[in-house]
Order: sequence, then structure tokens, then C-alpha cells
Amino acid sequence: MGQLTGKTALVTGATAGIGLAAARRLAAEGAYVFLSGRRQEALDAAVAEIGENATGVAAEVTDLADLDRVAASIRDRGTGLDIVFANAGGGEFAALGDVTWQHYADTFNTNVGGTLFTVQAVLPLLNRGASIVVTSSNIDVKGAAAFSVYAASKAALRSFTRSWASELVDRGIRVNSIAPGPIETPGLSGLAPDAASSQQLLENLAAGVPMNRLGRPEEVADAVVFLASDASTYMTGSEIYVDGGASQV
Repeated sequence: MGQLTGKTALVTGATAGIGLAAARRLAAEGAYVFLSGRRQEALDAAVAEIGENATGVAAEVTDLADLDRVAASIRDRGTGLDIVFANAGGGEFAALGDVTWQHYADTFNTNVGGTLFTVQAVLPLLNRGASIVVTSSNIDVKGAAAFSVYAASKAALRSFTRSWASELVDRGIRVNSIAPGPIETPGLSGLAPDAASSQQLLENLAAGVPMNRLGRPEEVADAVVFLASDASTYMTGSEIYVDGGASQV
């Protein structure tokens, strides 16, 4: 029997990278997992891989009607919700002088608004003792040239973690965040315009990590399972850095 047997989980941004790795691990530990993502084909593939303990709901986290459909799917199962991994997000490089209103709006609408309204949509479904895990980033304490809007959006998520932890403590709901460093995912590779630039970017990022390598999505997923499980019942409002020591050493 797994650590999460009998639990129901929601993972957003679940079709690739950290989200998919977390959905796999949560299911492997016994949870029934609802996966949401924008790409139906990738969502179907993820659900097929995980098997009978998974349901996919195509959704864009910036669309309130889509989030209502996600909540309705979970409600229809009748077990409530025990774990939320609010992971959907993304960003693009833009130097300060090149930031446009659209760049700012797209980043904040997805990373900040998408997280806020995802959690709000499922809030009535959360069982006592539920765990909310938010994907922040170690970049909110380090900063990065030409990535300031993304970094600011992740700092907002760290703030949400503290505030929601305080607000929901009387319901027995814990809220924590995970701050990954550079993790080898399609999203990270996609920040570069071509294959050669992507390889150079990944090498440069790895060189800045004390462990001298990129992280793996599965390493972040392990931290998600920890925060979702009874192993972390005395933790709320906290942030765990999964970054090879980059923000600490």
C-alpha cells in the first residue's frame, strides 16, 4: 500500500516535465490523479501511461470556465480532493527594455492568475487535512538577467503560499511550495530559439549549480509526494528548494 492510497489529487500542467513526473509518482503511491493540461493529445497519452488511477481534463488555467470543468469532474467522483499540485506555468526571456505589456500579462495571467484561480475553483472540494503544493522557483531569491517578469511571478507564488497557509490553517489544510532550480524539461529547453542555443543554455545553467548538473523532473516529484503525504504534516507556509544547492551554496 502506497503513502497516498485512498487520496485524490489534482496536477495542473501535467502533460510534460515536472507535472507529468509528479502525476506518475502520486499515482504510484496510490492516489487517484486528475491531470489537467492544454494539449489533448499529450493529456491522453499521460492518462494512458498512468492507467486506471487517472483522469484527464483538458483545461487552460487562465480560463475560468475550464477551471470550473476541472472542479466539476473532481466533484462528480464524490471523494473530495486531498492534494493539489498547482504546477502549470511558464515564461520567456525578455530584457527589461524589451518587456511588453503582453509579455507581462501572459506571464502573470498564467503563473499567478492560473494558480490563484485553480486553487479557488477546487477550494470547496478540499478535505480536511488536504495539502496544496505550489511550484515556485529558486529564481525568486536569486534573480536572473532578462527573466525578471517570470521571477516576479514566482515571487508572487511564494507570497501566496504564506498567505494561504495562514488563511486555511483552521480547515486543517496545509500549503507549501517547491522551488526548483534548473530542471531538464521541454519547457527549459524551449527557452532557446534553436537546438544549438538550447544545448548551450542547458550547459550554462548546469555550470551554475553546485552539484554541476541539471535536476530531473522525478527529483521534484519526490518532493511533491513528501509534501502531499503524512510525512510533512507539521509543515505549512514552507518552501522546499530542489535546486542542487544553487540558492544556498
